[in-house]
Amino acid sequence: MSPDVEKVNIAYIDAANLDRALKDLNWKLDYKKFRVWLSDKYKIERAYIFIGLIPKYKDLYTHFQECGFTVIFKEVVYQGGGIPKGNCDTDLIMQAMADAYEGSLQKALIISSDGDYAPLVKKLQSREQFLAILSPAPAKKCSILLKRTDAPIAYINDQRGLLEEIK
Repeated sequence: MSPDVEKVNIAYIDAANLDRALKDLNWKLDYKKFRVWLSDKYKIERAYIFIGLIPKYKDLYTHFQECGFTVIFKEVVYQGGGIPKGNCDTDLIMQAMADAYEGSLQKALIISSDGDYAPLVKKLQSREQFLAILSPAPAKKCSILLKRTDAPIAYINDQRGLLEEIK
């Protein structure tokens, strides 16, 4: 690490996991409020959103950027019935580990309920570079694998009054 690299708190957001959980809870996130809340609550200076790239959603991607998120795209493949699949798990993990090992990561906030991130959480905990898990799903639907890490877990739904998009 170069001595002039500043360490910052970084949020890593699994967009599909976030979107799916909030749809199940029947509310829509105000991303502008969310970005400000992440800065205020967790001192997040950089927030990555990992998402599959589908051209018809270009306005959504622009919106994320305007709200202060860095959008990391995953190439999408189409399953039977034309259902898009842009599994971003490995991209998120690789970015977090690159930030950790290259020296720019102070503490990581993982925004997902997916147990696939448990090994990442454990590794970052062992390096004292882990802040918390912010689960989009309620406690009963957050992965047991994440819970077994003994990492702090907060639930986005607890902030619905602050973060819900009001039309």
